[in-house]
Amino acid sequence: MHRRTFLTGIAGLAVTSSVTALVAIEKSNSAGNMNMAGMDMGDAGSPRAEGMPVLPEGQPLRELPRLANQSGEAGLFRTSLAAEPATLRFAEGLDTPVLLYNRGNPVIEAREGDRIEIDFTNGIPDQPTTVHWHGMPVPAEQDGNPMAPVAAGASQRFTFDLPQASAAPYWFHPHPHGHTAEQVYRGLAGIFLVKPKNDPIPAEYGDTILMLTDLRLAADGSIPENGMMDHMNGRVGDHVLVNGQKNPVLAVAKGEKRRLRLFNATNARFLRLSFENASMVLIGTDGGLLEAPLALDELLLAPAERVELVVAFDQPGSARLTTLDYERGWMGPGKPDEAGMSLFTVNVSDKPAPVMPVLPARLRQIAPLPTPVKTRRFVLTESMSGMSMAFQINGASFDMNRIDEVMKTGDVELWEIVNKADMDHPFHVHGTQFQIVEYEKDGKITKAPYRSWKDTVNVVSGQTVRFLIRQDMPGQRMYHCHILEHEDLGMMGLLEVRA
Repeated sequence: MHRRTFLTGIAGLAVTSSVTALVAIEKSNSAGNMNMAGMDMGDAGSPRAEGMPVLPEGQPLRELPRLANQSGEAGLFRTSLAAEPATLRFAEGLDTPVLLYNRGNPVIEAREGDRIEIDFTNGIPDQPTTVHWHGMPVPAEQDGNPMAPVAAGASQRFTFDLPQASAAPYWFHPHPHGHTAEQVYRGLAGIFLVKPKNDPIPAEYGDTILMLTDLRLAADGSIPENGMMDHMNGRVGDHVLVNGQKNPVLAVAKGEKRRLRLFNATNARFLRLSFENASMVLIGTDGGLLEAPLALDELLLAPAERVELVVAFDQPGSARLTTLDYERGWMGPGKPDEAGMSLFTVNVSDKPAPVMPVLPARLRQIAPLPTPVKTRRFVLTESMSGMSMAFQINGASFDMNRIDEVMKTGDVELWEIVNKADMDHPFHVHGTQFQIVEYEKDGKITKAPYRSWKDTVNVVSGQTVRFLIRQDMPGQRMYHCHILEHEDLGMMGLLEVRA
């Protein structure tokens, strides 16, 4: 069948499908602006090749640590979580001060219907923090919004229930306004995996988490602060790590299929990815499984997005997850050369694997959201004036004392996200998942090629993305650009959901 390549709005997926004809789409401070006077313009925060510490490559892939359930009671997951300073050794002979959750990037694994109780302690000296449960359907007061910071040395108990049909690859990270970008690039991030009671994906495929993070090291092994270019473009480091390792290795047998969950936990790096010498099938997005598998040639994973893949390793030798170039609208000098990086290598042996089960043709049914009762428009802009820059939504910078939008629980709305800026901006909404309807650019409208649940969508410069959204719980929710430097600089708004 005719093969089509297109970029979709999950993150812009370049896809090959043999099932259906698909259409080409898509190609800190509270004042919300930054004064650049006095900034070191020579060290602007762009990637540097000279004098960079060398990281070891090719080590066996590490599994991320899993937090133990301390309850012992069926249907209840209880654990403790602490954000605190730690030291890691990324490069030989160099110690790197970082911030970690429980001295790592932990995985919380629970099931639909579980009650969650997490006792959190902020061990970061001199800084408030929060824990935002990214993409999860949790009550507003439990969602780690910047209006409810946990002070240094203080604690908070998070309690919420996981609804039925909420199985998905979520993650968690800090969200204190003005400190979010720094706390994330220094290491604070974790995975929250909600599993279904009945999983249609064969257990023989395994379940491998690949957490993609960005690292920049100074010559002494320390993590440098953001420079001017980082604030403009978002921080892009010198190394992309997978589970904290550079290009780790996994060994499989010929013919083996693997379920891979990819999490873009970087501040601002857009990852256009392809698997060499292996075939991949998309089975899920931010909010869980698709209705049907979709074969891929490549995919674009914007900051904060997640995908679930089934990858078939049918050729002996090395299969590599590599990066392709992507034009996201870099401002100023120092655009990183992002093509050709090997992020993850799978060594495929000549020994054949046992016969693998067939991936089901149908994974689940996703009911379409009904006709919207209201349309809202959000215009993303960026501006440079003299020695200041601003990133705004609807002409305003974030103010936690101002309600920007009011929505009623249970109402379905159509949101239009209009990117009038010069670069891509991934747009995230707290507390719910949405269904993308269509994309518009240069007067051309393209319908979404499949139905899925999303909490983050990349909006290309000059593009309008439309999606259907419903909030089911009252309270205050954030919506913002998930380039974390832009979020800290004010590209964020406050939605009040009323019963």
